[in-house]
Amino acid sequence: MATHDKGSTSSSAFSDDSFYSSSGGGVHHFDDGTIRAGGDAAQTYDSSTKAFDNSGYTPLDVSTVDDRDDDLFDDDRKKFGWTAGPDIGLLGLRAVLGGIFVLHGLQKVFGLFGGPGINGFAQSLEKMGYRESVVLAWVTGITELAGGGLLVLGLFTPLAAAGLLAVMANVIALQYKGGFFGPNGVELELALAGMAFAALFAGPGRAALDYNRSWFRHPLAAGFIALVIGIGGASVTYFVFR
Repeated sequence: MATHDKGSTSSSAFSDDSFYSSSGGGVHHFDDGTIRAGGDAAQTYDSSTKAFDNSGYTPLDVSTVDDRDDDLFDDDRKKFGWTAGPDIGLLGLRAVLGGIFVLHGLQKVFGLFGGPGINGFAQSLEKMGYRESVVLAWVTGITELAGGGLLVLGLFTPLAAAGLLAVMANVIALQYKGGFFGPNGVELELALAGMAFAALFAGPGRAALDYNRSWFRHPLAAGFIALVIGIGGASVTYFVFR
């Protein structure tokens, strides 16, 4: 085994520092009988030069360098793909909410299913303090009938949902003093308004006639625009015609 050269005049404690410092990076091979890479003879320590044989210096092989470009923060997990779950859920929401309003519209406009018809509904609006009750009866009945039908089809969904939300806002404003629970409370009306609000911003889903239209691709912007229209209609109905 090679030892340090105590007779070296180098400022370093090791005799071979000056030799290897000028040789570049690599691996030191001592004269312990090992074979130089690529050679067939053991490398020995030369006592006359008081240095290791130059042939015993082997540069590091490129294959020993770790050149992998691994990012510890890379997320290699499988990305979430499209699923039909939300579309099925939105289809169910639209079908139930739209179907309920279609039935209410048929009651008000045509007097079906034991409904009051236009005249009977207009009289109810007069008792609630509304002016132009016949016009409002037609507007409310058509809004519920058309809005519910469009919602079921998933066509012009933001406007349909905003119209139904405006109708429920007026009903809640009239009935909130009756408390939350039925029969005079606003429990059902709040549930229907919440469903309309969800459809307004969530969009119709892919199982709809609105699929791939501009308001389908930008549901948030379309939802806000339709919400402003709905608030305007509800405000005019409550504050101008009452």
